[in-house]
Amino acid sequence: MSGHNKWSTIKRKKGALDAKRSAMFSRIAKEIAVAVKEGGPDPDGNPRLRTAIQNAKGVSMPKDNIERAISKSAGDGVNYQEITFEGYAPGGVAIFIECLTDNNNRTVATIRSIFNKRNGSLGTNGSLSFLFDRKGVFTIPIAGKDPDEFEMELIEAGADDIERDTNEEDELVFTVYTSMEDFAQFQKKLEEMNIEATNASLQRIPNNLKELSTNEGVSVLKMIDAFEEDDDVQAVYHNLDVTEEMEAAME
Repeated sequence: MSGHNKWSTIKRKKGALDAKRSAMFSRIAKEIAVAVKEGGPDPDGNPRLRTAIQNAKGVSMPKDNIERAISKSAGDGVNYQEITFEGYAPGGVAIFIECLTDNNNRTVATIRSIFNKRNGSLGTNGSLSFLFDRKGVFTIPIAGKDPDEFEMELIEAGADDIERDTNEEDELVFTVYTSMEDFAQFQKKLEEMNIEATNASLQRIPNNLKELSTNEGVSVLKMIDAFEEDDDVQAVYHNLDVTEEMEAAME
């Protein structure tokens, strides 16, 4: 995919984050809670909940945990607010943070503190929107299919771009991109084709990458780590061009 081939390295933290199962389960449980509050506890009539359940299964979240999250949310569960933050890390790297919180003041204070302590700057909402494109991103296992033929099927179903990648088990998967507007339609098409993605989400894809020295890049990656470790943070997006040297320095 032109301009987006380095997205797999930009997402270098995803594997490490997935390894922290309890943190990942907590994030998905929050998403389930918001989905239930928004559209009810029946996934058949609630596309957002259906996607959350699909993503929960994709990270092997136990069925009991999923059902408990739905049941709790359908009752008098916690009400979470969706808020976003935009700012710059050292070196001019753009940072976009998505949160779900039950205490707006706490979250604002935490995010501002991380920016300040790590020599970044918190901006105003909308100030960085031009640096990211909102796209639908699907992780689809190939498992037993002919990759070339399967790729053509997905293109015919509405995929804009497709990248070949491997998952944590070194199995071949497709990362499929759609426009934000086509996200729900493509998801429905996959259901009709009996294809189950292990992850489906709207993500913010940088439209250009910022090149920094290894030391500068490591400083940015440590800031991203700090954001991702906060319980209120659901996702962190950035436009740093992550090099192998930066990744090695973080190990």
